[in-house]
Amino acid sequence: MSKQPTDRPALTIADYPLAEKRPELVRTASGKELSAVSLEAVEAGQVTMADLRITATALQQQAAIARAANRATLAQNFQRAAELVDIPQDILLQVYELLRPGRAKDKSALLAAAEMLRHNYNATLIADFVAEAAAVYERRGLFTRRF
Repeated sequence: MSKQPTDRPALTIADYPLAEKRPELVRTASGKELSAVSLEAVEAGQVTMADLRITATALQQQAAIARAANRATLAQNFQRAAELVDIPQDILLQVYELLRPGRAKDKSALLAAAEMLRHNYNATLIADFVAEAAAVYERRGLFTRRF
């Protein structure tokens, strides 16, 4: 779990929404300040699609605000989402397909996917989620081909 930098106070619900209340904390993936993202900058080619993608830091900041608002489940979802940001889309789609009921032959495919996410992308929360899904799918008989 990511911690707030020690030189800044912890985020609170008063900081939401960050773009309005704490814009100095919002940065693009390339490090641009929020104020640098404008229609004029886009037209001038100074802002790329990469600058418009959410960052892991932004999601971790949202998780901190959710925790401050006593929304633990929402905070956990933001933390998991932060892990997904840097995983290639083709990998995400492969894991998603395995998570669809009836797609994986047995739990070994999901456990292998969990291990790959943990080892290759340091996505421990997502890996735990996939491993938990494997146990639930086995218990509920969701590995049986349904199509």
